[in-house]
Amino acid sequence: MRQLTAATSRDTTGRWQPFAAEVLRGQAQVDFLPSALAGAIFSVALFAAGWEYGVYGLVGTAVGTATARLLGVTESRVTAGLEGFNSCLVSVGFAVFLGAGHFSTVLLALAGSAVTTVVTGAVARVLATWDLPTFTLPYCLMASAMTIGAPGFERVWHHGTGLATLTHPAGGPTALSPTDLWHAFFANFAQIFFMPQWYVGLIFLIGIFAASRLAGVMACVGSAVGILTSWVLGAPAAEVAEGTMGYNAVLVAMGLCGVFLVADTWSLGYAVAGAVAATGLSSAMAALFAPSGGHTFTWPFVLVTMVFLVAAPAFPRLRRTTAAPADAA
Repeated sequence: MRQLTAATSRDTTGRWQPFAAEVLRGQAQVDFLPSALAGAIFSVALFAAGWEYGVYGLVGTAVGTATARLLGVTESRVTAGLEGFNSCLVSVGFAVFLGAGHFSTVLLALAGSAVTTVVTGAVARVLATWDLPTFTLPYCLMASAMTIGAPGFERVWHHGTGLATLTHPAGGPTALSPTDLWHAFFANFAQIFFMPQWYVGLIFLIGIFAASRLAGVMACVGSAVGILTSWVLGAPAAEVAEGTMGYNAVLVAMGLCGVFLVADTWSLGYAVAGAVAATGLSSAMAALFAPSGGHTFTWPFVLVTMVFLVAAPAFPRLRRTTAAPADAA
């Protein structure tokens, strides 16, 4: 009996360990990192922002990953965490915008995380026509539908935004103090997950560097470019300091130099140009979604990176990485 119990225990542990690693990689893939270590540090960052956000992030990623496994998605995608990162963002987004403590939010986050897997499959098939990955488009579609539609349902909308920073017209001083600058630099990493705290962004940055020095450097470049572009264009200092103006620039810079394009001097310049464009587009997307109650999310990152990657073959000095689009966030 002891031998049977021990064997059963080992079998159960053997099944859970790979799944746990897949979930952690799913969280890290929000920043293009197939690293369980980075995912664990990202989880620490979410828990530092609030224990409920840490739970929503892990559960959402787990539901998306498990749904992909049940539906028979390619093993390599599931193992690399590519079926979890959109679900992670959807789940945390629901918690932020609908209120983490409501039972209706829990149910919607669970259902939304599972449905995101289906949306990811649809988006992957469409974008494969142009040799493009899914990016965070499935999350953007789900989150936009949620924020636009939720106010119409009394049992879903609880008249609060949690940590969410909703869009509003530019106003207030534009001069950036030294405190604004370093707050913005770190908050840009945290706002990818909706978190405005600079110290949460610092933890995320540590996680990025733990997985890849190149990714960490490009994340820093994107953050700096986002801040500089925002200042040049005259964005309100409060918004810059919160990170709401620069987080898309972080993702674009990482994506265009090292993830989708081979890292060299040419792709670095290309990535900087993309980061500038994404920062400017953030304001345009905010104005577009504001009347309907929507949010910019990572739409600027998705649109800018998509355009720049479609254009890349026209420029012989830019080289795509060897990873197939299906195997990249």
